[in-house]
Amino acid sequence: MQKRKLGNSGIEVAPLGFGGNVFGWTADEPTSFKLLDTFAAAGFNLIDTADTYSGWVPGHQGGESETIIGKWLARTGNRKNMIIATKVGMKMPSGKEGLSKSHILESANESLKRLQTDYVDLYQSHIDDQKTPLDETLEAHAELMKSGKVRAIGASNYTAERLTEALDVSAKHGLPAYQCLQPQYNLHTRADFESKLQPLCVARGIGVIPYFSLAAGFLTGKYRSEADLTKSGRGGRVKQYLNERGFRILAALDQIAKETNSNPATVALAWLMARPGITAPLASATNQEQLNDLISAPDLHLDPAATAVLDHASA
Repeated sequence: MQKRKLGNSGIEVAPLGFGGNVFGWTADEPTSFKLLDTFAAAGFNLIDTADTYSGWVPGHQGGESETIIGKWLARTGNRKNMIIATKVGMKMPSGKEGLSKSHILESANESLKRLQTDYVDLYQSHIDDQKTPLDETLEAHAELMKSGKVRAIGASNYTAERLTEALDVSAKHGLPAYQCLQPQYNLHTRADFESKLQPLCVARGIGVIPYFSLAAGFLTGKYRSEADLTKSGRGGRVKQYLNERGFRILAALDQIAKETNSNPATVALAWLMARPGITAPLASATNQEQLNDLISAPDLHLDPAATAVLDHASA
């Protein structure tokens, strides 16, 4: 499988990443292990998680996803073959949050313990913390990189203005720079990324690993009415897409899926993989059938006519 460079980090990833927010939430440990086995066996190597996953579930403390990934890595012994990405900064059930140096250093060590590894390949600032100076955040990342606990750093949910500011601070003070951005971006949610972030990432060589690549499952075609929202624990996030534009996009996906003997999820990911600047969309699955749809996306090459249909429907 053709790997893609993750910014200027020296890291190469397959063109699809597994979104680990489902591990320990809608996918229990045995299911998660089976999914990860299939994902790795198919030649994919990027697994993305965060310290806060899945702290939103009653009784969870955060770190459940990392713990499952750590057990899987220990069980399989294939740590060296995988690119493990995690994040820090979102509010934990304990109340701890932000990108202060002390919190980053403490959280990194806790993540490493749960992941059962002595380093993470990509450590990401999960959300912008405007209360903490950018140089303090980047100094913490520098310390982690110097100690060998982190190979490269990335940002998630940053605006173009704040990402530019962070890159300038790195250059000015000789600090590590964000090599990757994790924004919300998909066939339905386009404007915020394409207007400012996409040109910036392309110009500066920043890798992009979008989350919600399937709009919380909406672009799979699974949810076509409010009655469908009860189909999974993520259904509540999908209601916002049930509108005229959303249904127009689903119709286009259905059309191209039929023409390519594929399915809406595969088509939506193939469209995203071909967008300028995109390194590897992140997507989640909770069963083997869903995962099969995801991992077939790199083999689907949309022709200009198919791409135009999707672009027009989602404009």
